[in-house]
Amino acid sequence: MKSASPIRLGVSSCLLGQEVRYDGGHKRDAFLTDLLARFVEFVPVCPELELGLGVPRESIHLVRRDGEVRLVSVKTDKDLTHDMRRWAARRLESLEKQGLTGYIFKKDSPSCGLERVRVHGGAGVDKSGTGLFAAAVRERWPLLPVEEEGRLNDPRLRENFVERVFAHHRWSAFRETARKAGDLVRFHTDEKMLLMAHEPGGYPALGRLVAGAKGRFAAALADYGALFMKTLATPMTTRRHVNVLQHAVGYFRGVAGESERSELARCVEDYRRGLCPLIAPITLLRSLVRVHGIAYLAGQTYLHPHPKELMIRNHV
Repeated sequence: MKSASPIRLGVSSCLLGQEVRYDGGHKRDAFLTDLLARFVEFVPVCPELELGLGVPRESIHLVRRDGEVRLVSVKTDKDLTHDMRRWAARRLESLEKQGLTGYIFKKDSPSCGLERVRVHGGAGVDKSGTGLFAAAVRERWPLLPVEEEGRLNDPRLRENFVERVFAHHRWSAFRETARKAGDLVRFHTDEKMLLMAHEPGGYPALGRLVAGAKGRFAAALADYGALFMKTLATPMTTRRHVNVLQHAVGYFRGVAGESERSELARCVEDYRRGLCPLIAPITLLRSLVRVHGIAYLAGQTYLHPHPKELMIRNHV
């Protein structure tokens, strides 16, 4: 189901090329600005600038004191923890109204880093921290797809994040219009292959929620949405992609010719062996679905989880 509302992603402002870093520089990310920006609406946020620290500004870092991680300025040793948390609470209220579908954070940042942020202490430095604002976002929206820009350079992690963003948007659009259990059945059916590629056990678990939706539809929607996003957070693997593709091949028995089925099976095997990217069997599968008019497969979001122009599956 498509939604008229745009896909809005929160993003660290410096990743869009805005010169807001402590030294007056930026960390523009080409994937975000040159490609992903064509399909989403970015909501830039720089916690340190919006806190009023200015540009340029004294650098800040995380420090462990009395068993608690604090946000402290490096030179003057000013504790900014309370101010940052108070500002973050207000900023999250405004972001709530904008309906975010995901968030991309600047790695290593004491305000925005999701993981492995440096924490200074008496015993030295360890990489166990999370930026204060990033932690607040995760606490407020635990199901929201979030990632750091550095990890998006990994094709598998990029695939997983982008797919979850578009899935979150589909679910939000569906939730706005769903009125009865039958609606949830149709949504669940269309997502089957995608869910199986992530976590085979997720699909039947979600199916049990669908089966029990009558008489408790609102509660079932909430439960389904939570488990849906949790299931998609499990990264896909080559083996699971192959299992799903082989499942799809079965729908052509008695419909497509032997040569067509054999060609598709060979392409899936080539993908399994690492001889071609995922887009190869997917493209062939889409073509055969169109030629033979297999409605069930045509409705599967697995075949078109995000815009092809992003070329996500060309690299996995």
